[in-house]
Amino acid sequence: MTAISGITLAMVAVSAVLVLIRLVKGPSLADRAVALDFLLCIAVVSIAVGAAATGDGIFLDALLVTSLLGFVGTMAAARFVEQRDGDET
Repeated sequence: MTAISGITLAMVAVSAVLVLIRLVKGPSLADRAVALDFLLCIAVVSIAVGAAATGDGIFLDALLVTSLLGFVGTMAAARFVEQRDGDET
């Protein structure tokens, strides 16, 4: 199980680096908001892999809180982008 967890975490780390590049280079605010949302999804996946690797249930609470905060943050960012786009027209 540890070899699979290590490979999975390595792939998650590669995807996190690629998302960070998009977060920095994103041409618009919407691209950066989507990249930040995907970065939170990557955090949720890494917590889930850690929970599966250790078999500890305490990680599931952190998984739930991170998922909910990511959802609320995404909704707030989408509302902000929508209001900002409405002001420019």
